[in-house]
Amino acid sequence: MNLNETDRIKFALPSKGRLKDPTIELLKKAGFKFRATGRNLYATCTNYDIVFIFVRADDIPVLVESGVIDLGITGSDLIIERKAQVAEILPLGYGQCRLCVAVKEGFENESLDSLKGKNIATSFPVMTHDYFKRNNVDVNCIEMNGSVEIMILKVFKEIGVYETTLITKRELADDERIVRIKRRIEGVLVANQYSMLEYNIKESLLKNAEKITPGFNSPTISSLDKDDWLSVKVMVKKSEVVLVMDKLEALGATAIIETEIVNCRL
Repeated sequence: MNLNETDRIKFALPSKGRLKDPTIELLKKAGFKFRATGRNLYATCTNYDIVFIFVRADDIPVLVESGVIDLGITGSDLIIERKAQVAEILPLGYGQCRLCVAVKEGFENESLDSLKGKNIATSFPVMTHDYFKRNNVDVNCIEMNGSVEIMILKVFKEIGVYETTLITKRELADDERIVRIKRRIEGVLVANQYSMLEYNIKESLLKNAEKITPGFNSPTISSLDKDDWLSVKVMVKKSEVVLVMDKLEALGATAIIETEIVNCRL
């Protein structure tokens, strides 16, 4: 199944909540130009055949599964809760959350069996019921909306950890236009994890320097006018940049410069 090239791609985004702002920021960094203002339900992309549709995050999995929407960004927990049969094509690395069984302070029993017959208030009745069923513990799940967690003070058991993800209808996962959008977003996510590091090193020390900075595949190396000196350009994980710079300086590298990567394709 392929999208019609004459149709705009319908791309659903969270209309409110903690996922809305980082989602819009990510898409704009990926080069999609649109205006998300006020309570507008739609925003037309001015440089790509996309119409962004703002809906509730928990409705997005079902809308994508049904084909009403071509692409969507939502939480992986909401996909499971709605039992939506969709393709999760790219984890986005933000909006992390976890679902836990929690109890009141002073609850001493550590066994899940101790909750047999109890009432469990939850905003995720499907996931909660499935969790207790897998563990052969019969409980009564009571669906509640809002911040259920404010009623409870003590985490008892963890059910799962989830994050925001890009989804599409399973039949569209390999569609050229969908893949192109995915690659744009992926480029921003990778860029967020890496910096470009440039430094000069004596040719005799290059092998040792390459052990410190192997790069994504391999470093880019060019000769300098100064005999026996080389210029190296390489991608380094942002979390490791300072330590890498220390090691390079100790080895004898000079002119070590970190540059931010805004976007990339690897």
